[in-house]
Amino acid sequence: MVARLTRTLGSRHLGLAEDAVQDALFTALQQWPFRGVPEQPEAWLYQVARNRAFDRLRHSKMAAEKAPAVAHAQPLMQAPATDALLRDELPPVDDDQVGLLFLTCHPDLPAEARVALALKLAGGFSVGEIARAFLAQDSTIAQRLVRAKRALRERDVDFGMPPPTELAARLDSVLESLYLIFNEGYAATSGDALVRDDVAGEAIRLASLVAAHPATDSPKAWALLALMLLHAARFPARVDSDGTLFLLRDQDRAKWDRATLAAGMRALDRAATGERVSAFHLEAGIAACHAVAPSWDATDWRQIVMLYDELLALTASPVVAMNRAIAISRLEGPLSGLAVLDSMAGRRALEHYPLLPAVEAELWREAGDPARAADRYRTALTRARSAPEQRWLNSRLTHLV
Repeated sequence: MVARLTRTLGSRHLGLAEDAVQDALFTALQQWPFRGVPEQPEAWLYQVARNRAFDRLRHSKMAAEKAPAVAHAQPLMQAPATDALLRDELPPVDDDQVGLLFLTCHPDLPAEARVALALKLAGGFSVGEIARAFLAQDSTIAQRLVRAKRALRERDVDFGMPPPTELAARLDSVLESLYLIFNEGYAATSGDALVRDDVAGEAIRLASLVAAHPATDSPKAWALLALMLLHAARFPARVDSDGTLFLLRDQDRAKWDRATLAAGMRALDRAATGERVSAFHLEAGIAACHAVAPSWDATDWRQIVMLYDELLALTASPVVAMNRAIAISRLEGPLSGLAVLDSMAGRRALEHYPLLPAVEAELWREAGDPARAADRYRTALTRARSAPEQRWLNSRLTHLV
């Protein structure tokens, strides 16, 4: 809805589009419990948001220019499902949310501001969720968003696909935004559910639109889509009906969604062109190694370590370094993994990251040192963000003690 209204109103009125949609949602919260949910709730919400925007514009200097466009804007249509991907069909390319993504990723904005704004507007993330995705403070993200919106308003940036000279620069930010949106769906940073299928599904839908668009059909876009699909295929085995978390090694691989795995492998095939290997290619390659392994023990850990070596050289990410240490522990034992974790660069950046002490706890448990394992589980519990993470850590600590 924000995307559709922004297309109609222009980027100068991005704030108005957000406010109008918020008003519509608040009105629904007030009315629907008593009047019932409308037959077409999406269309109802958009109609109310459009009317709110019209009312506000009638009292502004822009009313004569923009109000007729708002009044005659087409009704909101339901977003296309991602099922077409599983049938190897390309989705339609004319999507307002893709236009909004490219608007938020304008090259005049700092790179971090672009991604944060895309997460807020196209992904629907809260300031807190964005802050956790960036490992940053809420206040830092809030200020970043305010400055980014002001810059777009002052420049009156056109809505939609950018010119060819700007496309490559903005595409990288768009893909990074979609990657972070999917990560929130894959492992929610708060709440009672670890997996947010709706968030991950929306990221996959948007990524498929970007990959299928003639202007953005690129190996890197297909690699990102492959990565998303290969991870999403494991969703049915990650959490059971009681919300219990299962690590990859403990998952029932018979529950993995084979159609989604196949779609992911097809996308990875489409990514295998060109001369550049991106981080998404390497991550998708790692996911593919897990996808084709018949069991945890039969996984090609040597190949995975090699891919992590390349990925770490490309990104210098502390999270990648942590995952590389896990892969090394599968080849050389838990103490080798712990030694890599202890000496890795960028460790301080993960001081609030719950997975680091959780990984160390698992490796100390495997190494036969329950006291150190218990200490690291307790540290991880102080950092855990979602209820499933907390339940899993408590369970591991209870069984250890």
